[in-house]
Amino acid sequence: MTTPIRFVFADGGFAGKLVDWATAILCTTLHIVRKPTDQQGFAVIPRRWCVERTLAWLTAHRRLARDYERRPATSEAMIRWAAINTMTSRIARGEPATRQQRWHWPDES
Repeated sequence: MTTPIRFVFADGGFAGKLVDWATAILCTTLHIVRKPTDQQGFAVIPRRWCVERTLAWLTAHRRLARDYERRPATSEAMIRWAAINTMTSRIARGEPATRQQRWHWPDES
Protein backbone atom coordinates (compact mmCIF):
# COMPACT_ATOMS: atom_id res chain seq x y z
CA MET A 1 0.00 0.00 0.00
CA THR A 2 1.39 3.40 -0.94
CA THR A 3 0.08 6.85 -0.23
CA PRO A 4 0.86 10.19 -1.85
CA ILE A 5 1.39 11.63 1.65
CA ARG A 6 5.08 11.44 2.50
CA PHE A 7 5.40 13.52 5.67
CA VAL A 8 2.96 13.82 8.58
CA PHE A 9 3.10 15.92 11.75
CA ALA A 10 1.55 14.31 14.83
CA ASP A 11 0.97 15.06 18.49
CA GLY A 12 3.15 13.50 21.19
CA GLY A 13 0.30 11.11 22.01
CA PHE A 14 0.97 9.28 18.74
CA ALA A 15 4.60 8.45 19.54
CA GLY A 16 5.57 4.80 19.75
CA LYS A 17 4.65 1.94 17.44
CA LEU A 18 2.73 4.23 15.08
CA VAL A 19 5.99 5.82 13.88
CA ASP A 20 7.41 2.42 12.87
CA TRP A 21 4.11 1.32 11.33
CA ALA A 22 3.80 4.51 9.24
CA THR A 23 7.36 4.05 7.97
CA ALA A 24 7.08 0.34 7.19
CA ILE A 25 3.52 0.06 5.89
CA LEU A 26 2.65 3.51 4.52
CA CYS A 27 6.16 4.62 3.49
CA THR A 28 5.39 7.88 5.29
CA THR A 29 7.59 9.84 7.69
CA LEU A 30 5.73 10.60 10.92
CA HIS A 31 7.26 13.56 12.78
CA ILE A 32 6.19 13.84 16.41
CA VAL A 33 5.77 17.48 17.49
CA ARG A 34 6.34 17.78 21.23
CA LYS A 35 5.91 20.79 23.46
CA PRO A 36 9.07 22.25 24.98
CA THR A 37 9.92 20.81 28.39
CA ASP A 38 10.12 24.27 29.96
CA GLN A 39 6.74 25.43 28.63
CA GLN A 40 4.35 26.90 31.19
CA GLY A 41 0.74 27.55 30.20
CA PHE A 42 -0.44 27.92 26.61
CA ALA A 43 1.98 28.45 23.75
CA VAL A 44 1.64 27.88 20.03
CA ILE A 45 3.57 24.76 19.05
CA PRO A 46 5.22 25.12 15.61
CA ARG A 47 3.46 23.31 12.74
CA ARG A 48 0.76 21.92 15.02
CA TRP A 49 -1.41 25.00 14.68
CA CYS A 50 -1.71 24.29 10.93
CA VAL A 51 -3.51 21.03 11.66
CA GLU A 52 -5.75 22.59 14.30
CA ARG A 53 -6.65 25.48 11.99
CA THR A 54 -7.42 23.17 9.08
CA LEU A 55 -9.65 20.95 11.22
CA ALA A 56 -11.49 24.06 12.44
CA TRP A 57 -12.10 25.18 8.83
CA LEU A 58 -13.42 21.75 7.89
CA THR A 59 -15.65 21.48 10.96
CA ALA A 60 -17.31 24.75 9.95
CA HIS A 61 -19.12 22.69 7.29
CA ARG A 62 -22.27 21.37 8.90
CA ARG A 63 -22.03 17.81 7.63
CA LEU A 64 -18.53 17.43 9.10
CA ALA A 65 -19.48 18.79 12.52
CA ARG A 66 -20.66 15.29 13.48
CA ASP A 67 -19.70 11.85 12.25
CA TYR A 68 -22.79 10.99 10.20
CA GLU A 69 -21.17 8.76 7.60
CA ARG A 70 -20.96 4.98 7.87
CA ARG A 71 -18.41 4.40 5.12
CA PRO A 72 -14.89 5.87 5.28
CA ALA A 73 -15.01 6.61 1.55
CA THR A 74 -18.06 8.82 2.08
CA SER A 75 -16.33 10.65 4.93
CA GLU A 76 -13.28 11.21 2.74
CA ALA A 77 -15.49 12.59 -0.04
CA MET A 78 -17.16 15.01 2.38
CA ILE A 79 -13.77 16.21 3.64
CA ARG A 80 -12.58 16.76 0.07
CA TRP A 81 -15.79 18.62 -0.76
CA ALA A 82 -15.38 20.90 2.28
CA ALA A 83 -11.72 21.63 1.41
CA ILE A 84 -12.62 22.42 -2.22
CA ASN A 85 -15.49 24.63 -1.07
CA THR A 86 -13.18 26.53 1.30
CA MET A 87 -10.52 27.04 -1.39
CA THR A 88 -12.95 28.17 -4.10
CA SER A 89 -14.66 30.67 -1.80
CA ARG A 90 -11.26 32.17 -0.97
CA ILE A 91 -10.28 32.34 -4.64
CA ALA A 92 -13.65 33.90 -5.55
CA ARG A 93 -13.21 36.54 -2.85
CA GLY A 94 -10.48 38.06 -5.04
CA GLU A 95 -8.64 39.87 -2.28
CA PRO A 96 -6.35 38.89 0.58
CA ALA A 97 -7.92 37.75 3.81
CA THR A 98 -8.25 40.37 6.51
CA ARG A 99 -9.13 40.09 10.15
CA GLN A 100 -12.52 41.33 11.13
CA GLN A 101 -12.23 44.50 13.19
CA ARG A 102 -13.52 44.37 16.74
CA TRP A 103 -16.73 46.23 17.25
CA HIS A 104 -16.71 48.90 19.94
CA TRP A 105 -19.64 50.71 21.50
CA PRO A 106 -19.76 54.28 20.28
CA ASP A 107 -18.72 56.91 22.80
CA GLU A 108 -21.62 58.91 24.09
CA SER A 109 -20.43 62.48 23.76
